[in-house]
Amino acid sequence: MNQSKFSIWLQLLWMFLKVNLLSPSGPASVGLLYKEAVGKIMSEERFVEAVGFSNVLPGSEALKLAMFVGFAAGGVPGVFTALLGAVLPPTVMMFAVAAFLQQFQQEDWLQGFVKGMSPAIAALIIMVAWELFHVGQTKKIDRRTLFIAALSTIALWFDFPSPLVLLGAGVLGVFLFR
Repeated sequence: MNQSKFSIWLQLLWMFLKVNLLSPSGPASVGLLYKEAVGKIMSEERFVEAVGFSNVLPGSEALKLAMFVGFAAGGVPGVFTALLGAVLPPTVMMFAVAAFLQQFQQEDWLQGFVKGMSPAIAALIIMVAWELFHVGQTKKIDRRTLFIAALSTIALWFDFPSPLVLLGAGVLGVFLFR
């Protein structure tokens, strides 16, 4: 594994470009990144450490993982190279989508497209909420759970900041679920 620094930086750039073009989300990209990085630029133990730290620290897991892997393989320049590879694909895609939407924003078909997507997005959010509501539930949903859900809904309805609602629900859960 005696490669030149420039070779490692190019490898990091290509690796993160490929991972971010081929995988749709952070969790899905970890498996692909594992196949690309382990044995080539870092050990399995170091990769596991990187994934662990990226999940503990606040912020985007994908970017933290890119920084950790980049630093482990190529030092500070490796961090910037990995970040470039991780940020470039979604940035270019978002600029392309924004340019497309800007070009056609007054078109009737685009208005219909957005109106058609809205219920699907709402259904997706409801499905995610339903799954979260049932995670770890081995019995029926009890009154305490419904109370927290109702109180949270009311708080959000009255425009309480969502981080405060989450914090309040967690604190309430400590007292209700002892």
